[in-house]
Amino acid sequence: MKRLHALLLLAWVSLSFAEPAPQLTPLTAAVLAAPQAVLGSDGAKHLVYEVRIENATDQRFTFNTIEVLDDRGVVLLHLDSQAIATRLSLGGQRGRESNVLEGFQFGVAFLHVTIPGETPVPSSLAHVIAGYSALISSDVSMRIAKTHVNSSEPTLLAAPLQGGGYLAGDACCDNVRHARALLPLDGRFFLGQRFAVDWEQIDDTGHVFRGDPKDVHSYKIYGKPVFAVADGEVVATENELYDQTPGALPQNLPLKDVDGNFAIIKLRDGVYAVYAHMVRHSVTVNAGDRVHRGQQIGKVGNTGNTQAPHLHFQLMDRPSTLAANGLPYVFERYEVTAVDLAGTEDFDRAESTGTPLTLTPENPPIQGRQSLPLDLTIVTWGK
Repeated sequence: MKRLHALLLLAWVSLSFAEPAPQLTPLTAAVLAAPQAVLGSDGAKHLVYEVRIENATDQRFTFNTIEVLDDRGVVLLHLDSQAIATRLSLGGQRGRESNVLEGFQFGVAFLHVTIPGETPVPSSLAHVIAGYSALISSDVSMRIAKTHVNSSEPTLLAAPLQGGGYLAGDACCDNVRHARALLPLDGRFFLGQRFAVDWEQIDDTGHVFRGDPKDVHSYKIYGKPVFAVADGEVVATENELYDQTPGALPQNLPLKDVDGNFAIIKLRDGVYAVYAHMVRHSVTVNAGDRVHRGQQIGKVGNTGNTQAPHLHFQLMDRPSTLAANGLPYVFERYEVTAVDLAGTEDFDRAESTGTPLTLTPENPPIQGRQSLPLDLTIVTWGK
């Protein structure tokens, strides 16, 4: 049987078949959720999505390249073997990246495609994967995992906070902690945090906190009011959890408590907003309440799975922060006053040590309109 399989694969490599004759491939692949473009604060449109890739043979497959093609065959993204080794997570598990799939193994490729602002978003995407199949001792190339692109416009929102100095932590579009938080829940994969943001705040000198790092009151954002981003109906809340001590994530936290004190609000069918980690007894709404855009619904805290006070915000297609598909969204208006070009390591250092962020000012500020602030931008919310 193994010899027959090898001969069939060799035939696939060697022969040309007339369409629509099927072709044997050593890999199978499928997009987990159809991508939907979102306009970023950089003026470009962004597609953030995942492809599950499985080795259908009992021998190793080594990736050379992955290319993303639009509906005209234009290459939108090219990943070489080194880049694949940072984006293909074995078993879909963050931290287990590789450019090799062993026999009967699968991985999930986390992809980010950037489209210039004036270029139309394609109606579909395809993926060309090339690599070395040990089963047939040959390089192969296959075009697989075709998907349509969701043409819906992202949900338009008002600001969840007021004032300035807000840092978009682990935000769109290529962060690791949110955009790769793929979870096996209820027998399937979910990525509810695909477009999540952890909003923190800095003072005029770029500090996240001043004083005792173990005291939640040392943090600039702690206790700031949180506002409804749109009209909607509250479907779930929690209001009884105590703040965690900053500095480290809590150990052995029950899954039901990861959001801390939260509110989930249904904006319309298939679109839900979550506001997480709020101060105990600050949540002012209950399930069944109607809320209005701009209404205060709580205060920023440090409850749940958090190591520093912040507001975790995201949209998803189900009333669950984790067991849902994360949806893109845009804000009506804001200003980007600076960006931390030093990256996530600099943000983590500032959060853990109290030293200021390494910021590059935007002069003049970027005027965000119906777009999404990108990772490590500093935002002032418009009124």
